[in-house]
Amino acid sequence: MAAPGSALRLPAGEGGGSAAASSLSMERIRSLTDLPELEAAYSRLCGEEKGVEEELEALLEQQSTIESKMVALHRLGPNLQLIEGDARQLSGMITFTCNLAENVSSKVRQLDLAKNRLYQAIQRADDILDLKFCMDGVQTALRNEDYEQAAAHIHRYLSLDKSVIELSRQGQEGSIIDANLKLLQEAEQRLKIIVTEKFDVATKQGDLPQVERFFKIFPLLGLHKEGLSKFSEYLCKQIANKAKENLLLVMETDMSDRRAAVIFADTLTLLFEGIARIVETHQPIVETYYGPGKLYTLIKHLQVECDRQVEKVVDTFVKQRDYHRQFQHVQNSMVRSSATEKIEPRELDPILTEVTLMNARSELYLRFIKRRIVSDFEVGDSMASEEVKQAHQKSLDKLLNNCLLSRTMQELIGYYITMEEYFMRETVNKAVAMDMCEKGQLTSSMVDDVFYIVKKCIWRALSSSSIDCLCAMINHSTTELESDFREVLCTKLRLGFPATTFQDIQRGVTSAVNIMHSSLQQGKFDTKGIESTDEAKQSFLVTLNNVEVCSENIMTLKKTLESDCAKLLSQGFGGEQAEAKIDSCLADMAAVSNKFRDLLQEGLSELNSTAVKPQVKPWINLFLSVSHNIEEEEFNDYEANDPWVQQFIINLEQQMAEFKAGLSPVIYDSLSSLTTSLVAIELEKVVLKSTFSRLGGLQFDKELRSLIAYLTTVTTWTIRDKFARLSQMATILNLERVTEILDYWGANSGPLTWRLTPAEVRQVLALRVDFRSEDIKRLRL
Repeated sequence: MAAPGSALRLPAGEGGGSAAASSLSMERIRSLTDLPELEAAYSRLCGEEKGVEEELEALLEQQSTIESKMVALHRLGPNLQLIEGDARQLSGMITFTCNLAENVSSKVRQLDLAKNRLYQAIQRADDILDLKFCMDGVQTALRNEDYEQAAAHIHRYLSLDKSVIELSRQGQEGSIIDANLKLLQEAEQRLKIIVTEKFDVATKQGDLPQVERFFKIFPLLGLHKEGLSKFSEYLCKQIANKAKENLLLVMETDMSDRRAAVIFADTLTLLFEGIARIVETHQPIVETYYGPGKLYTLIKHLQVECDRQVEKVVDTFVKQRDYHRQFQHVQNSMVRSSATEKIEPRELDPILTEVTLMNARSELYLRFIKRRIVSDFEVGDSMASEEVKQAHQKSLDKLLNNCLLSRTMQELIGYYITMEEYFMRETVNKAVAMDMCEKGQLTSSMVDDVFYIVKKCIWRALSSSSIDCLCAMINHSTTELESDFREVLCTKLRLGFPATTFQDIQRGVTSAVNIMHSSLQQGKFDTKGIESTDEAKQSFLVTLNNVEVCSENIMTLKKTLESDCAKLLSQGFGGEQAEAKIDSCLADMAAVSNKFRDLLQEGLSELNSTAVKPQVKPWINLFLSVSHNIEEEEFNDYEANDPWVQQFIINLEQQMAEFKAGLSPVIYDSLSSLTTSLVAIELEKVVLKSTFSRLGGLQFDKELRSLIAYLTTVTTWTIRDKFARLSQMATILNLERVTEILDYWGANSGPLTWRLTPAEVRQVLALRVDFRSEDIKRLRL
């Protein structure tokens, strides 16, 4: 027996789980002899019994549900038997229908096969009859020299199904069919020879109706390529003969003729118009008899001849106009600065115009060719794949971009751009050198002259219809205006506006004395060193006007170019990047306009600092000599005889009148604005140096109002903002007591925005002699 308290050790797996899996067998229970083991076994059996009871209760709880489901199943029994019967019946019907459908389908296939064989038999019979009909018809047509009808019979024979004919040859009538085929093949070869010979005879005789007659027969015989080639050869001869005649006329043209200056452009125009007329005339024939997509082949042949004739015309142009030598001369002139070696710009003017006209005619012709080929391709490519469409597009681009016409014109335009740049630069330099300003004019002559030249060069480039040429000339024009011409104006402004203060006059007199002394020592007197002050002033003001007009002219030129370039692009000229190129060039032009505006502001600042400020500052300083610590008697006297502001306004008006007569309204308005700002700043300085009584503050307020009223009439700019600080100072100086400022400050300010800081408010209050500093310091601002 085990010791008391020892634990009952059960075999592994017997410590838990369901009752069936862990219940103790009777043999095991009988073998137990120790009380602890018996107690443990008993406890275990009790636990298993409890579990069994719980499972039994759970099953009993489900009894009603299970019984109701069983009743429902019993009720479904008869229905299931009916469903089974219906299903068997439906299956039988489906099987019957399937077999019936299979039988019907086989009958339909047999009928379809029979129908196809019947059609084949009918087709075979028709082809045999057609073969016989074609053989008889072609023989008759050839005897009657009715080649169109003979070609129609041959075309019908060539359209017959070869496989059907081959089957027919294997039948009972095989020998007859072979004989017919042999006769038709002989007739075909004979007709091809006849048509070719007749076409050649017609081309030699120049008989266009006969040429077109046999040209229409070629595709009926399957000779599409040969027909187009021979017809193109004939047309090319016509083009060459006409071009030769036109070129001979050019050589015989008198230079006094009205069109002599553009005779080569006219010659190219006649060539292009002739080719365009040929394409327009024969496009319907090609499309009708040869089918869509064949016009490209015809134009390709014509373009080769066009290139040959263009080369001849351009070579003659280069020799007659001495184009290459003039280009070399221009290049040398641009490198060397010697005036004797430079070519006269006027000599280039007619040749530049002619080159742009030649290129414009070429661009117009190429655009016409492109439009015709694209429309022809679109008809044939309506059902084609994307690869075929891309291949056609590549062929078109290659034809237009790589033809000798395009390459030759690009070369001419390349020379033209350099020569046009030289023409513009030299002509602008002449305009600057011949600059003059007539009396009563605000601007000098060079502004109108320079912009006339720039416009002429740009519009000439625009007339070439070449986007690259146009962009190049816009860039050259921009550079010319930005660098060379702007530098001319900048140099004039750097001379400055002649000073009029006493010290500057003294320096000018000293300089003049030195020049005279030096001249007398050399035994001669040179007056060039002493320039008239009035002329120098006028020159400065005219230069300012020139700068302002230049800025406006550039923007006007830009807007006009935008409109004209939009029209050019809408007509189909230029590639995909054309619009982006033009926009970039025009953006640079707008930037140049802004640089001229910046130069104008620099000139105005110089004028303001050298001419206005030295005069205005002393006039404002006179404010200090007028006491504003006054009593009522002095106040009444001031009212009757103004001590300062009226004289200041008169002086300022006289000075501004000089500028108003010499400046444009826009510049004068800007100068007035600068002067107004100067007056406000300087007056504020002297006010802070003065002292005021209550009536003195009232006097200052009246003076300020008069000054603002006058300046408002001088400029269109608003000046209230510029005098806001002074107006607030006048308000403070008019207060009856120190604390009254609180009625206008902080939360009580209302719509008023104070421009003065609290420290500045105290500073202004301290200018009142009757305000105590202790009261001012006690203010809480």
